[in-house]
Amino acid sequence: MNTILSALPIVLLIWVMTKRNPVPSHIALPTVAVLVAFIQLVFFQADTGLLSANIIAGALSVLTPISIVAGAILLNRVMFFSGAEAVLSQWLKSISSNKVAQLMIIGWAFAFMIEGASGFGTPAAIAAPILVGLGFPAIPVAIFALAMNTVPVSFGAVGTPIWFGLSGLSLSEMQLMEIAKQTALLNSLAALVVPFIALSFVVKWRDIRQNVLFILLSILSCTVPYVVFAQWNYEFPSLIGGAVGLGLSVLLAKQGVGLNKSATTELSDKVIEVKTIMKVFLPFALLIAILVVTRIPQLGVKALLNDMTPWFTWHVGDAGFEVSQALVFSINNILGMDVNWQYKSLYVPAVIPFLIVSLICIPLFGMSRVLVVRSLRDTGRRLFLPMLSLIGALVMVNLMMQGGSQAPMLLLAQAFSGLLGDSWGYAAALLGALGSFFSGSATVSNLTFGGIQLGIAEKVGLPVSLVLALQSAGAAMGNMVCINNIIAVSTILGVSNKEGFIIKRTIIPLFAYALVAALFSIVSLAL
Repeated sequence: MNTILSALPIVLLIWVMTKRNPVPSHIALPTVAVLVAFIQLVFFQADTGLLSANIIAGALSVLTPISIVAGAILLNRVMFFSGAEAVLSQWLKSISSNKVAQLMIIGWAFAFMIEGASGFGTPAAIAAPILVGLGFPAIPVAIFALAMNTVPVSFGAVGTPIWFGLSGLSLSEMQLMEIAKQTALLNSLAALVVPFIALSFVVKWRDIRQNVLFILLSILSCTVPYVVFAQWNYEFPSLIGGAVGLGLSVLLAKQGVGLNKSATTELSDKVIEVKTIMKVFLPFALLIAILVVTRIPQLGVKALLNDMTPWFTWHVGDAGFEVSQALVFSINNILGMDVNWQYKSLYVPAVIPFLIVSLICIPLFGMSRVLVVRSLRDTGRRLFLPMLSLIGALVMVNLMMQGGSQAPMLLLAQAFSGLLGDSWGYAAALLGALGSFFSGSATVSNLTFGGIQLGIAEKVGLPVSLVLALQSAGAAMGNMVCINNIIAVSTILGVSNKEGFIIKRTIIPLFAYALVAALFSIVSLAL
């Protein structure tokens, strides 16, 4: 009965957001969050104080994703109103007028590199507006960007889902490296399938067939260095793979290698000066440089931005509000319960790098006060309804994880494992995807379900490294159906009330990815 009650809100959410006349996410998500609270209170006999604390923490947690989205939108609006986006689109057309080439360069290789540096859904937030600026329709681009932003996610944000997401499992360095190797190989095999499905949402299958060689070369230009680098490092596979892949993809496109010649002859005859191109690319170069510098631990900046040394502390009863020297805002023991909230204002990619780069763009592109105000207004106008949606989603997640061993989310995971036994390898990736669907983060999915996956592997006698690699890959593939990511991309593109429609489309490449993962499990166990 408890398992059925745990599944009820999820089933209801999926139904109301994907039915013929879908309910908008800013209504559906808060409503389902209220339902989860009711189930916890009435059927699970949850502590009222703990329930209230989790609701407050969930609502406060919206500051992280909404600030990232706000920063990404602001940069996009500044690039748009300054005319830089139009110049960028013109330059891309000068490389190749082939739509498939443009999609692979920006939506695959460029996004691959950005994911390796940052994570947090940043790649789709940056790539999608550029593609819309090239003339591609917004909703197909949103679906395409979400599906593409999966393969590099396991090693996104300089490997955070691996080295931090699995940090609580007491794994040896050798085990982590083995998990990284298998994860990279599995994701690379999925990369031979998923990009083709993603492309089909934007262009016709005929165009895909005519440019199949270029697509394969662009895929391999990212995944080969990705797999090779994962043999001895789990921090940089995506960053290195994306950087190499972007350079090779641009080179291949300029030479027309593997592209349909009839679709690449009408290049723009407008000459764009190198100086102008460099100016337009400077914000992106700064963005990547800042992300890399602030994410690599060895450089020391990451530690500074995460410094928890208290600067200001204020206590009210058992609860405490604290600001650290790195401007990390924390509330501990909310309502006297063991529930905490934290916002790393300098580390979350909102102020650094989005706001800083946006401010640099104002004098760089000579923007007038009128254009700056217009950019700010357009940014604010797009944020209200997504904020309601994200509050609902994050409160729901917090409540689904409340209850210790009887938490609804854990009951669902145990039900899955009980049904499959030693065949768990076939579905292990789907549990990882479920974690990302809820939380919007591969790292959080690994933190939440890594221990369960480890326990199941040991219980049914499956190789631990294989099951955790399936978890890691599943957490990455779940990005394409994650409510938070869908809302973020839709908001940046100015698309409203299409979340259910997008989920119904992204579920197709998700299942294709899951099938690859299941086959990988079968082959790995047979060897």
